[in-house]
Amino acid sequence: MSRILVTAAAVSYAANAAFGAAVAAKVIDNGRIRWVHHALFSTTVSLTVIAVAASAVQRRPAGLALLPALGPLAALPYAGGRVRRHAALAGSAAPAYAAALVSVWRSH
Repeated sequence: MSRILVTAAAVSYAANAAFGAAVAAKVIDNGRIRWVHHALFSTTVSLTVIAVAASAVQRRPAGLALLPALGPLAALPYAGGRVRRHAALAGSAAPAYAAALVSVWRSH
């Protein structure tokens, strides 16, 4: 179960990051669809918390690798509208997702 949850959290994070990067690069105008980025963010946070909790219950180390991602995710809503600060903060969670994916896919 932890493999599915960690993978789902990482895929959600990647989708949200890709959408945010497309908005920042002005490839997508999210003026009328700002909710998409917010929905992806909420999904990412929810899946990450569930993956961490499930991994803790199952005693799988992959979930622990996701713990450092929770800090940036908690701070993102307060990062303001500055694109560089927001992108840097969001990007700082990427190594945790990568480490968790490597851990969960190697251990099964």
